[in-house]
Amino acid sequence: MDYVEHRMAQEAAKQPASAALVTPLNAILLTLVLYALYTTFIARPSAASAYPSTLPRGPPPTVFRTYTPHTLLPFNGTAAQDAPVYFAVRGRVFDVSRGRNFYGPGGPYANFAGRDASRGLACGSFDEDMLTKDLDGPLDALADLGADEMEALRGWEERFLEKYDVVGRLVSVADYNDGKKQPVSAE
Repeated sequence: MDYVEHRMAQEAAKQPASAALVTPLNAILLTLVLYALYTTFIARPSAASAYPSTLPRGPPPTVFRTYTPHTLLPFNGTAAQDAPVYFAVRGRVFDVSRGRNFYGPGGPYANFAGRDASRGLACGSFDEDMLTKDLDGPLDALADLGADEMEALRGWEERFLEKYDVVGRLVSVADYNDGKKQPVSAE
């Protein structure tokens, strides 16, 4: 019986079970949970304006259009400071407004703005004589360019496709007028 009494005395001397829950690790975990709940439900960030509740408005959508050399010419960036800058490469019209420092007024490629830049880019020349003078005539077919020049032009075109948006296609005035006379098919 001494054993039973001795054992009961030991059990009575032990701390209650609730005291086993109060450990340093449990105190740290409880503090972290309370802090997370407080920051989630009660406290608001002091710089609420730094976190907008809605996403900023994106740029306005650009409608894909068909351009002629005459209708492309005004998009050379000279109309206003924020006027778009477009040019064409192999019939694709690119919006290069993001590169206004290069393609806008005063830039090294400014003579291509509002024009078909295909021949100049293929030949690596930024001279005025690389541009089509007759805006009412057919587009430059680039038939007299060699394989190296066409490869260079494809490289430029790939670079523009990666960096800039295609906003339309360039057609000759005659093709544009022929297209307006044909009925639209219901395909």
